Amino acid sequence: MFNIVSVNIASILVLVLLAVTFIQSGYDKVMDWKGNLEWLKEHFANTSLKNRVPLALLHILVLELISGILCTVGVIQLLVNQNRTYGLYGAIFSCITLIMLLYGQRLAKDYDGARTIVIYFIPAVLAVFWLS
Repeated sequence: MFNIVSVNIASILVLVLLAVTFIQSGYDKVMDWKGNLEWLKEHFANTSLKNRVPLALLHILVLELISGILCTVGVIQLLVNQNRTYGLYGAIFSCITLIMLLYGQRLAKDYDGARTIVIYFIPAVLAVFWLS
């Protein structure tokens, strides 16, 4: 069915990491929308996003789900036919999502949160490089 030796294992591992991260995060937002919204309203109370938190949360949710699904399909595609298309799109969407999250953390002056996002961004950029 597939030849694991000829597939870039590092790309698969990073795509799995991103898929788990974003699908779990999206699931959490869907299952606890109210709790996430309340926390984020407080988090962004002193920023230009204070009146746009529900819309921003919806945008992030959509981007996280797109990123996670593309990464998942990318892993399957790499394993089945060694095609990199969906994995590359997943990695790119992951980078875009992480940049948006980073912007929000910096806007809220949550520098520890921003630092954590950068930790995820590094392997996402590596995946873009490897899959390009």
